[in-house]
Formats: sequence, C-alpha cells, structure tokens
Amino acid sequence: QAQLVESGGGSVQSGGSLRLSCAASGYTVSKRCMGWFRQAPGKEREGVAGIASDGNTVYVDSVKGRFTITRDNANDAIYLQMNSLKPEDTAMYYCAATPLGAICPSLSAGRYRAWGQGTQVTVSS
Repeated sequence: QAQLVESGGGSVQSGGSLRLSCAASGYTVSKRCMGWFRQAPGKEREGVAGIASDGNTVYVDSVKGRFTITRDNANDAIYLQMNSLKPEDTAMYYCAATPLGAICPSLSAGRYRAWGQGTQVTVSS
C-alpha cells in the first residue's frame, strides 16, 4: 500500500533548526510534485513548500529564506530543512504528493491526493 511517512519533528527554541523527512513508499517521487503543508490549531492547512519533478520549488512568503525543500529521487524521499524557526512555525507538518501529471510546483492543497500522518513541530520563544 502506497504511503507517505513523515519524521523529524520535535520541540525547539526560537532560532533553532529542524529537518523533516518524508519517506514515500509506493510512489516514484521523481515523477510527482511533492509538498509540505502545515496546520496549526484553529487554523486552515497552509502550503509551506512544493517541489516539481524538474526541481523547481515554491515557498509561502513567511518561510522564504528560512526553509528549503529538497528531494532524494534514489530513495523516494523529500526533506524540509527549517532554519531560524519562529513560534509561529508551530504546527503539524504534512508531506503530500500529487497525482502524475499535476501542474506544479504548487502550494494548493487541492492538487495533492496523498497525505502523510503528520509530524509535530513546536517552537518556543
């Protein structure tokens, strides 16, 4: 059964760093658009970063210059390096994959069909 499994979340102080990982089994990461989303309590799910099969990337303005999305095609995995973390980055972070042929990179949740279970990131001030 195809699935996405996130890891790497945790609790850090403001200014710290975390690296999230997403292992994709049953998906060929190199042929799909992949993305990271987050959802804080009481807020809507927000697209954080997306990466296309050609390596093009897109970021929400609030994380530009701090977060970096990368892809490891050999291991069917994607990563989100998060630096200079702020309390407002606190959320559950989800990995997602689009169907083949989707237009991307994209921060639109509607374009993604497969989702992981999420990993919690908590940033304290």
